[in-house]
Amino acid sequence: MSRSSPRPWGRSTVPWVYLAPALVVLGGLLVYPVYQLGLISLFEYTQAQVSGGEPTSFRGVGNYAVLFRDPQFWQVLLATVVFAGACVVGTLVVGCALAVLLTRVRALPRLALMLAALGAWATPAVTGSTVWLLLFDPDFGPVNRVLGLGDHSWTYGRYSAFLLVLLEVVWCSFPFVMVTVYAGIRAVPTEVLEAAALDGASQWRIWRSVLVPLLRPILAIVTIQSVIWDFKVFTQIYVMTGGGGIAGQNLVLNVYAYQRAFASSEYSLGAAIGVVMLLILLVVTLGYLRLLRRQGEEL
Repeated sequence: MSRSSPRPWGRSTVPWVYLAPALVVLGGLLVYPVYQLGLISLFEYTQAQVSGGEPTSFRGVGNYAVLFRDPQFWQVLLATVVFAGACVVGTLVVGCALAVLLTRVRALPRLALMLAALGAWATPAVTGSTVWLLLFDPDFGPVNRVLGLGDHSWTYGRYSAFLLVLLEVVWCSFPFVMVTVYAGIRAVPTEVLEAAALDGASQWRIWRSVLVPLLRPILAIVTIQSVIWDFKVFTQIYVMTGGGGIAGQNLVLNVYAYQRAFASSEYSLGAAIGVVMLLILLVVTLGYLRLLRRQGEEL
């Protein structure tokens, strides 16, 4: 008597059974807070409602209308996009360059570079930001002395402050890219690289024409992660520019949402900014994944 083959629907539900515990945890830690964030953004929710002095009233998209009519919101959004884009490009360039360098050096220098990079990655954002402020301090910082800049204040000007924060963000972010890309390079068969070298390809040509196509799924992952992390930068901006710089010249969306929600007690507007950030990141991530799928990449 032959055994009956398992039903297709039974096989298809097995992965979901194993994923169920993780989905439950993600639902509690991610889905429910996002639901509450969206809910608060639809109501009038200020300090008066929190203290119970006034009842909560439904506003629908009224908070979003107020937000989109605010010129400062669009200025901060533009600054956030440009700043995050620069951070992503800087992180990818430094991380990929050092990943290639790791494949060219001996074991001891490679170990030293890996430990130094992982130390930067493991440093808390508040600690790293404070150390960078000390390094670039106009009175006691060694950077100004080495560059001969005297008492130049890096955090006073808008662009120099953004540059300083960008350097710190790249410093604490590139190790993830470096380690991930290095692992991908080590997985590439050596015969492929040797064949390209025998054909007379330069190191740049090998990277551009051989490694990049093979590492495209890995590069997609680190790019998406960098976009999400750098678009949500808060600690570095808040610590290094004193809450957004002089007259808010260094505000990004996360700090702007914090100011509207907690400094101004406009919690519903802060929630609306959070929803807008979430939608922007979803659109960027899905658009990037769709572009990769059109190019035939399996993710």
